[in-house]
Amino acid sequence: MEKEKMGYDFLARLGKTHLRPGGRVANEWLIANGDFNKDKKVLNIACNNGDTAIQLATKFGCHITAIDLDETTLEKARHNATEHKQITELIEFVQGDIIQLPFKDNQFDIIVNDVMLTLLPAEMKQQALTEYQRVLKPNGLLLTHDIMLEAKNEADDVITELEEVINATIAPLTKSEWKDTFKQSGFRNVETFSGEISLISPKGLIDYKGLAGVLKIMGSALKSKNHTSFIKMLKAFRDAENTLEFIAICSQK
Repeated sequence: MEKEKMGYDFLARLGKTHLRPGGRVANEWLIANGDFNKDKKVLNIACNNGDTAIQLATKFGCHITAIDLDETTLEKARHNATEHKQITELIEFVQGDIIQLPFKDNQFDIIVNDVMLTLLPAEMKQQALTEYQRVLKPNGLLLTHDIMLEAKNEADDVITELEEVINATIAPLTKSEWKDTFKQSGFRNVETFSGEISLISPKGLIDYKGLAGVLKIMGSALKSKNHTSFIKMLKAFRDAENTLEFIAICSQK
């Protein structure tokens, strides 16, 4: 398969539309710490196909602003939202850059961000967090889901292999580095939850889709046009098991 069709687009084609390294367990931990309700204004950063925004609006009735840089991705998200007519008025999709968010200061109660900070180099991580800090209301919450280095030793080869299969540069941090990065950007009460990456593990897929859903994903993965790329991606994540974990972070302005 061509390189540009690997990574997120490839997984989405197989039926794996959530890119959450910690799967359902990490997502539920973040939601439990978010104190969501219908009166909260939520910013969903890097919304991809809109699944997170749709899930939150459906479950809590909160108002969601979902932002992404790519207009084609936003069009897919808007289309997905129209299939949930009861919540379409609760979600606004906006094109914009996370380094210069197109919003006023102190506007949102909660920011939700899945696997975006991991993709940014150190300086841009700080720039993004500074913007998150700016648009959050006082005492607002930042909920992020990213990738964590267990230790820096021997991580380079694993990271290079993952970058190849997901077609993106990644810059994961250790747990202490993640916490320090948030605190240096002005966040407090930085709480973390971490564990084994389950993005395409059998257990993670069953958690996400159920057995029937997993069988459907595996059926797609084993087709001749997908098989080579899927095996390569599976190997990369297995090679990363002893070096990388997921990390979910709840922090407060």
